[in-house]
Amino acid sequence: MTSTSLLTPRFHVSRRDFLKTSAATTALAALPAWGADALDLVNGRPRRVGLIGAGWYGKSDLWRLVQVANVEIVSLCDPDKNMLAGAAEIAAQRQRSKKTPRLYRDYREMLREKDLEIVLVGSPDHWHALHAIAAMEAGADVYCQKPISIDVREGEAMLDAARRLGRVVQIGTQRKSTPHLIDAKKQIVDAGLLGKIAHVEMCCYFAMRANGNPPVQPVPEFLDYELWSGPAPLRPYDGLPHKRWWRTFREYGNGITGDMCVHMLDTVRWMLGLGWPKRVTSTGGIFVQKEGKSNISDTQVATFEFDGLNAVWQHRTWGTPPDPDYPWAAFIYGDKGTLKLSTMRADFIPQDKKAKPIHFDCVFEREKYPEDVGEKDIELNAAPATRLHMVDFLAAIATRGRPIADIEHGHISTASCILANLSMDLAGRPLAYDPKKRVVTGDAEATRLLRREYRAPWKHPGAV
Repeated sequence: MTSTSLLTPRFHVSRRDFLKTSAATTALAALPAWGADALDLVNGRPRRVGLIGAGWYGKSDLWRLVQVANVEIVSLCDPDKNMLAGAAEIAAQRQRSKKTPRLYRDYREMLREKDLEIVLVGSPDHWHALHAIAAMEAGADVYCQKPISIDVREGEAMLDAARRLGRVVQIGTQRKSTPHLIDAKKQIVDAGLLGKIAHVEMCCYFAMRANGNPPVQPVPEFLDYELWSGPAPLRPYDGLPHKRWWRTFREYGNGITGDMCVHMLDTVRWMLGLGWPKRVTSTGGIFVQKEGKSNISDTQVATFEFDGLNAVWQHRTWGTPPDPDYPWAAFIYGDKGTLKLSTMRADFIPQDKKAKPIHFDCVFEREKYPEDVGEKDIELNAAPATRLHMVDFLAAIATRGRPIADIEHGHISTASCILANLSMDLAGRPLAYDPKKRVVTGDAEATRLLRREYRAPWKHPGAV
């Protein structure tokens, strides 16, 4: 496939330079066949885009989309007026039209217009299902941040909606679009250099568990806390929940496993062509950091059993990582070597001492996209991956095909991590989820826990 030669003539200079990089060419070679409709998404009439959740990563995703496609940011939505105003100011500067988007507090009002072709969902995890399904029902294709859901039934409902409505849904598990990981998959895994692969380890040792004791305080006038909480329990307000604070509570997410394991498990599944795990087992809890309000585990081990191999996850939010170069990583073990993978690098270590190790560096694009450098809170190492992920999303929209991080893959990776947490809650009980029957085999209690209760008046989209 000649993706580069096909696209380059009609790209603007920055796009052309982008495509000249070997990593971009490698990634584009894996995309669906591009045609006139796909080119139009980049250089034709602007597609109408809306963003729900104008916080850190919602904005980051939107700015990456603006960099690779001709879009008009029509609408922004967030229950925090200050955050919304800040996003609107940047949007007016970044988009070609220089127009200020319409602003909404309530996503239902935004989607009621039914004038958006693409909706980005960057809200906290407990909102993903309702936001994404509503956007699909309003006629939009959706880019949704990971994890896709806070419980398994939500994920099932999102997958069903996408298929029923014929929507393209790309999930923000952009490791599949990370240039150096694409190269590692092609040159090491696909080339058979690992030999027989029989074990995988995944980990995160970042000290990322917010664990303070802020006092209960009045809700500021610029935040609609009732709407921000939505279907989740209404916790006493103890400060702005963005950016890390909400992640420390299972009312809104699934802890480090739901936040970080979902990326690495999804990467391993993509690298090795794995589907659903046969069984998930997990143990853990709060063993060290007991002084604060946080209720997510600070220590956890989970085993995802596949045919012929186990993928084992471990996280600690305290102490030091055993491999300082790979504090958040996946390690694929074969009888001919080991492949280490992270967002920053990758290394192949051959079993044969005469063979040379192979190193892969993270791709940065500071020169091609100088606006990245001054962007507040940007993950510079992730920006090229997110750009390629957006390109893949646009290609799928053009062809009405499935993107590389299709909703089904997002559901498998997310639900597997949720099952790990359920196993931990059930004292380490092994759980075997049947995706066809949509039950945990032989376990009625665990099956009931696949669906969380919503706070009234919000209605859960999944089956009881």
